[in-house]
This record gives sequence, structure tokens and C-alpha cells, in this order.
Amino acid sequence: MAGLAHASPDWDVIVVGAGIIGCAIAREVARRGARTAVFEARSVGAGATQASAGVLAPFIEAPGEGPLQALTVQSLAMYDDFVASVAQESHATIEYRRCGTLEIAHDEASVRRLKTLGEWARSRGIDARWTDRAEVNDLEPALGSNCGGLVVSDHGYVRAPQLTSALETAARNLGAVIHVGRRVERVSCVDDGVTITTAAGTFRARTVVVAAGSWSGDIASETEVLPVRGQLLYVRWRGKPISRVLWTDSCYLVPWLDGTLLIGATVEDAGFDERVTAAGVQVLLNAATAVLPEIADAGFIEARVGLRPATPTGLPIIGRSTHCSSIVYATGHFRNGILLAPITARLVADLIC
Repeated sequence: MAGLAHASPDWDVIVVGAGIIGCAIAREVARRGARTAVFEARSVGAGATQASAGVLAPFIEAPGEGPLQALTVQSLAMYDDFVASVAQESHATIEYRRCGTLEIAHDEASVRRLKTLGEWARSRGIDARWTDRAEVNDLEPALGSNCGGLVVSDHGYVRAPQLTSALETAARNLGAVIHVGRRVERVSCVDDGVTITTAAGTFRARTVVVAAGSWSGDIASETEVLPVRGQLLYVRWRGKPISRVLWTDSCYLVPWLDGTLLIGATVEDAGFDERVTAAGVQVLLNAATAVLPEIADAGFIEARVGLRPATPTGLPIIGRSTHCSSIVYATGHFRNGILLAPITARLVADLIC
């Protein structure tokens, strides 16, 4: 890193954080010709991203009209081209399937809710259809008792670790420099840009993007981002094939092509405690068994935990600082960081470039 003390900014853009949001932004601004660096306190994708199931389901995660629903729908529409271009730039394989979701009803209240949601989604041109108990059992024979379900065919999933790794590689191939194990302690506005302070020294950029997830508030105090612990289980599924992402009020299950089944996720107000807990594992196993009785025979692979960055409004923070226009925020995505990565990267790059 010789020459970092000269008078002009060292970089056009510094991105703080290398989860999926930070990597997507770094890749996008580098594509547009910006001299880009990324600083990450741990390793790439080691925060909330590592414990993400990668579900792409705006009509489950953000039902009803509003800004979050609009963002998630727009971002999902970008996903085919997004994954294809990242795979081409990184020469990587990314497991990405628009296999649909099946949200399962277990009582009359959830039947009414899902039928209403399906009607609303269809009114907006979405292929969403109610299926009764017999059809649900035909579609997914592994399921236990249910009262029917809502199928949304446009939904799907992406393997978040693969996508994040591919975004990192694509960013590097486009000239971005990514520093891991470099914690940013402070971001400061200066006359001609921004400086970041790390244990290795001070670095300057025309623009700094704070994409540090739950730790964004430590770096930039005007962001109100709170950690919400989410635990996720990985098991080796041995039962009947599962075709879709399955969703209930208490858990969701994502079938990867290699036979791994993801079970998620807890929602816990535990501060910055990143422990996997016995209680969390038990809650998820009980919830999954109620959906798939054969879970009891699944091989346990591992449990992971991540701190999802939540905001009081429930909306991500994407935009310029009110105090310093050279600081841009891209944080607070809570459970939708994977889904919102394409549109967040585009919005931030449009601001900067």
C-alpha cells in the first residue's frame, strides 16, 4: 500500500463491509470505472451473509403495498441478469433457482390470510395460486399435516455464500482491492472527501459507503441499526424430494441441489451475541419436524448464526448522509440483504457515479 499518503484521494470509493451488500456495491462501482477498495473487519461474507438461506420471496418477506415491497419486487426482477453477469465475470458456478415457494397453512386463520394474499398478488400480475390439502400433498409428498398452501412460482433462492464469493471475485477482476481483517474505527468528513481510520492507518476517498450491517452504527452514529440474531441449521435430507422453498409461520426450508436442507431462522433480540444456542437449535428442529416429519432422520451438518441489521422503520438505509454528502449508507437490510443486493448496488452506484 505504498503511496497512500499523497495529497489526492487514495480511492474514488471505499466500501466499509464485505457482506453481500458491500461486495455487490464494490463490484458495481468498479464496473463503472471507480477506483475501489473494500475494508472488512473479518473475512468476506462472515457476518449476516454466512447465515442466510438466500430466499428470494418478496411476496412472503414484504407482503402488502409499501416501499419495501416495491424495492424487493424490483430487485427480484433484476436477479436473472444479475446472477448471469456475476457468474460470467467471476467464472464461478452460482446455484440459483426460481423454483417457487409454497407457504403452508396450518389453521383457518392462515388459510384466510394466504388466500387474500394470493388474490392481491394475482391482481398485480404475479403467478400465485391457492392449493388445497390434496394438491399440496401431491406437489410435496414429504409434507406433514396441512390445510393447504399458497404457491408463488416466481420466487426462489440463491446460494448466498456462492454469490458473495463470486461478487468478491468479480470486483477483484474489475480492479477493486479488498482488505480483510481491517476494522474501520472511524469515518470522518474532510474538505475533499472522506477519511477512514484503521489500525493500519488512515485512508482517503472521494466517497465512503458504509455497508457494515449491524456494525454500521459503530462507524457512523447517525445510522440507527440494531442487531437481530438469526440461527440457521443445515441438515442432510434423506426423505422424499422437495421441489420448492417451504415456508410456515415458524420456519422456512430451502432445498439445495446437493441434498442439503436449510432450516431457518430464529429472530432473537440478543445484542451482539453471536453464539449458536441449544435453545435456538431446538426451536428450529421442532418447527421443521412439524412441517417435515422425516427431519428426525436427517443428518445434522451444522448450525450457523448471523446478526441481521434491523432498523426502527423496517426499511433499509440507502442514501447519502445528511451531514456529509461524501458518505453514503447501504445498511439495515434485516432479512432481505440477499434479495435486495442487486437494486442496492445499482442505487448506490447511481448516487456515486
